[in-house]
Amino acid sequence: MAEITAALVKELREKTGAGMMDCKKALGETAGDIEAAIDWLRTKGLAAAAKKAGRVAAEGLVAVAAGGTKGVAVEVNAETDFVARNDQFQGFVSTFAQVALANGDDVEALKAAEFPGAGKSVQEQLTALIATIGENMNIRRAKRLEVSAGVVASYVHSAIAPGLGKIGVLVALESTGDVAKLEALGKQIAMHVAAANPLFLDTTSVDQGALDREKAVLTEQALASGKPAAVVEKMVEGRIRKYYEEVCLLEQVFVIDQENKISKVVDNAAKEIGAPVKLTGFARFALGEGIEKEESDFAAEVAAAAKG
Repeated sequence: MAEITAALVKELREKTGAGMMDCKKALGETAGDIEAAIDWLRTKGLAAAAKKAGRVAAEGLVAVAAGGTKGVAVEVNAETDFVARNDQFQGFVSTFAQVALANGDDVEALKAAEFPGAGKSVQEQLTALIATIGENMNIRRAKRLEVSAGVVASYVHSAIAPGLGKIGVLVALESTGDVAKLEALGKQIAMHVAAANPLFLDTTSVDQGALDREKAVLTEQALASGKPAAVVEKMVEGRIRKYYEEVCLLEQVFVIDQENKISKVVDNAAKEIGAPVKLTGFARFALGEGIEKEESDFAAEVAAAAKG
């Protein structure tokens, strides 16, 4: 048996792109035979998955799952939109959403959780799927909302299958009122969130850094008008109120009636629901938002290769 040295592990890693610990385990399983270790990694789907790991995955699916007082949104990415229509991938994402609904939204903990009916962890099941489908995939994020009483309503915009699509929304409503009416209200507000894309729940939850930057820009704009400092201050206050109406869910005008703020819509609904209603949180996942996609200039690549 060949000694499993650091150099041997490094060589196997360079040949396969698999993780350091996986390479060490493969060499241990194959008595240090590097070719056999490569085959071992391939049979486990680890070499194939690792080779694809550097490729940008900005497509895929967002899933939402809700059950009574809790709901979850997850995003699982792949390289192409084609994979989003694959039944195996859809099945994985739907099941993963149920795992998150039961276990919370810590992604690393979820990767280690058991994948139902597979005898594998979530990450191991994903690795096997990568080897089967042939694209890089990754679990990007998860968010779970919960209320002590009431509902967490969900909505998927342009769903391609139940609970699956490119924009998923959760809305948490705290109330002891009629559940069916709460669900209906929650879904309408979730549709609003999908369309209006608020960044914060209310004025008190606005990120201080974002608010300071906005004030600085508005102040510079107001000063450029040549108005006195007292007038500038009033102008900035008015524009900050407008900013809140743009970015805070409770301050936004409801897209469905184009008249009332969301805060007013919730207050009005309480009368029909039969108990006070509080909108305690929301989540909006849009597929691939914030991921930088690689732009490939094929002609430039060919020209560069020709120059040697």
